[in-house]
Formats: sequence, C-alpha cells, structure tokens
Amino acid sequence: MPIDLAALPDDPGILRELVSHSELENAGLRAEIDKLHLLIAKLQRHRFGQRSEQMDPDQLALALEDLEQAEAAGDEAARASAATAEKPERKRRQRNLGALPDSLPQIEVVVDLEEKQCACCGGALHQVGETVSRMLDFVPASFRVKVIRRPRYACASCDGPPVQAPAPPRPIDGGMASEALVAHVLVSKFADHLPLYRQAQIYERHGIRLDRSTLGDWVGRACWWLQPLYDRILSHVMAQEKIFADDTTLPVLDPGRGRTKTGRLWCYAVDDRPWCGPAPPAVAFVYATDRKGERPAAHLSSFRGIRKRSLNDGLALASERYAAAGRVA
Repeated sequence: MPIDLAALPDDPGILRELVSHSELENAGLRAEIDKLHLLIAKLQRHRFGQRSEQMDPDQLALALEDLEQAEAAGDEAARASAATAEKPERKRRQRNLGALPDSLPQIEVVVDLEEKQCACCGGALHQVGETVSRMLDFVPASFRVKVIRRPRYACASCDGPPVQAPAPPRPIDGGMASEALVAHVLVSKFADHLPLYRQAQIYERHGIRLDRSTLGDWVGRACWWLQPLYDRILSHVMAQEKIFADDTTLPVLDPGRGRTKTGRLWCYAVDDRPWCGPAPPAVAFVYATDRKGERPAAHLSSFRGIRKRSLNDGLALASERYAAAGRVA
C-alpha cells in the first residue's frame, strides 16, 4: 500500500512504523516478481532450449520452493510486525490452504481457564459458547515390537508330549522384520526413491540400528516373494487381445565407471474401460539394457492379439489376401 505523502503523521514512531511496513511489502513484492521471472525463464528454457539444456521439472520445483519459502518468511515477519503495532492487521491475500478430509482421525485439545470465577464479583462463570479451530497435525512414524506368544499345553493325566499352535509364517525366514516393515522399506525405496543407506539413517534417529546390507537382504527376499505376482500380471497383460506399449529411459548404476548408463523400461498396458471391455486394467514393466528391436520382440513372443503393422506390411498382407481370394474364385 503506497504512503500518502500529503497526510504524513507528525509522530516519529508512527513514521518509522509506516516505513517498516512499506519495506516489508516491497520485499514481498520483490520475492513475487523474482518467482515469476524465474518461472518464465525456466519455462522458456524448457520450451525453446536445446535438449541438453532443458530443465527437469523437479529442478524447477525445487527453485520455486526456495522462492516460496522466502516469500512465506517475509509474510510472517510482516504479520509479527503488525501484531505489535497499534493498527489492526491488514488482511492477508487469499491462499488455497487445502481442505481437511472428514476421514482423518481427530483429537481434541481443550484450552480452558484455570480460575472460573468472575474477576468483578467473584461469582462462578458458566460457559456461553466456544471457539473451535482446526489444524492439520502429523504423527511421526514410530517403531514397535510385535511380540508373538504361543502357549504350550500338556496333559495332566498322561505323559503325552506338550502341544502348541504352529508358528505363523514370516516374510523372511529367521528375520525380525514384519510384513508391514518390509512393505515400508519397499515403498520407500521404489516409490519414494529413498536409498537404503538413507533409510538406515532415518531408522537410526529412532534408535534402531539396521545395516544397509540387512535392508538389502530384506528387499531381495521380498522381490523373490513378489516374482510370482509380477509373472501373473505380465501373463494377464500378454493374454489380452490388444495392448499398449511404450518405453522410457532409465538411469542405471554402472559399477567401475563412476557414472550411470542408460537403460530402457518397457511398459505394456491394457485398459478396456473406455469401450466397456471385460478385462481389468493392468500394466507391466520389463527392463531392457537397450532399445533394440529384439527386446520388445522377446517380450511379446507370447502375445497373440492385434499387432500394429507398418504400411509396407499392410500392403503385403492385402496383396496376399487378394491373391488368395483370386485362387479360390
């Protein structure tokens, strides 16, 4: 808000306050301008720059996050300054803070008076209403020990051997990890892109010391258990009449060279929902070291559905069918 030079107050304290508010507002505007300039520059580079210079969207998001953090820090400083001033706080600009889902569990914290007596007459106070506000809270992940007890029973009338219920199966024979912990390690590694050594550091902050080699053993054994599920999904996709296929690059560690190499992740998907087909949607990924034609040919060796042909293949097939029809006639 610009300062009206024709109506400046005479009090030096109020003048300093106006100048302070003006500087904070200017800092917020400069942060917003820098954010927009960066966004425009990065979008232009992504759109018109050379392929080697194009910006990864994740890197752009990181730069925007830094600007948004600086802008939020300026807003908080302006709010704190306005709270100590005599003037009422200016209305902040509207932001989309998100809506809290009703499905989230709720805990209530009651902030009540210690003395419920009237300060004027000493009479008892009675509740006439309340103010309710909601905040989004977070409970950090915590470890717990799952104790499995199996009572052992023996007959008091004979010398028969004691009996007890069989031990439940474990995802890792002889291991101490439960199914939930193994699933968490897999999701953190493959969905959240958290390497195992970082997960080990996170667990150590909770007081749990797990070697990276131990986590790697869990991941390898879990992959062995999941292999039949992967084979079933892949066979389901290949058994359909029509599938969609595409590939994308994938950086792969190349030990000994000190850098990564480029692999290929082939995606085969089926989705009949747009035309009300009976098959449920599914997608299967197959890794390949390169993009040679023999790779998808090997992947699709069991596929017997519709294949997309080139123009030359289509003309050759039409000629064969035309010649066959002439022979029949």
